[in-house]
Amino acid sequence: MNASLTSSLVTTAVGVLLLTAVLQTWRRSAAGSVRLLVIQGLALATLVAALGASRGDVQLLVVAGVVALVKAGLLPWALGRTATGRLVERDSAVRPAIGLLGATVLTMFAYAVSDPLRGGDQSAAARAIPAGMALVLIGFWILLTRHSAVSQLVGFVVLDNGIAMVAFLTSDGLPLTVELGATLDVLLVVVILRTLTTRMRNTHGSTSVDDLTELRD
Repeated sequence: MNASLTSSLVTTAVGVLLLTAVLQTWRRSAAGSVRLLVIQGLALATLVAALGASRGDVQLLVVAGVVALVKAGLLPWALGRTATGRLVERDSAVRPAIGLLGATVLTMFAYAVSDPLRGGDQSAAARAIPAGMALVLIGFWILLTRHSAVSQLVGFVVLDNGIAMVAFLTSDGLPLTVELGATLDVLLVVVILRTLTTRMRNTHGSTSVDDLTELRD
């Protein structure tokens, strides 16, 4: 794959990853958030595939397939089984506009902090590193500002996608066994938390984590 096509694919994938992360701070529908995760997972898989093709690394192409299967398929499916698709009242501790503003500020901060760390490297992968850091910060922002357990799971997945993105961009590619282990660990955590969320809804009629503070032995 020539350098121009690789740069275009990486830039497009990074743009989609960052856009879907920012939109997560604005969406109020759990089902809509899950659909954004599908797009984000496909964008991450495209990024990994572009890096693998540019380096001639067959193992990295296999990892891209694993990323697509888990992050664009299994994880959203597990969350989608829990999401109701309704507008969740009191889901966010801040208004959507404040959520978008927070994501914008965090993105600017990530670029300001990460850009000097590239060391003058102007490759497409190096230019995308600040976006990966922004995904990590936005994932934390979602975790801090959402009350719904489902929305917090979405934030956790966004955070993990950011970590994976930075790992792929700053290394020559993670070994297949390492990526499989990390991805399956995340899948296991999401499945367990999905089960707990379902129990919360069945027992208390709500998935708001604030309700847990009202529980007494």
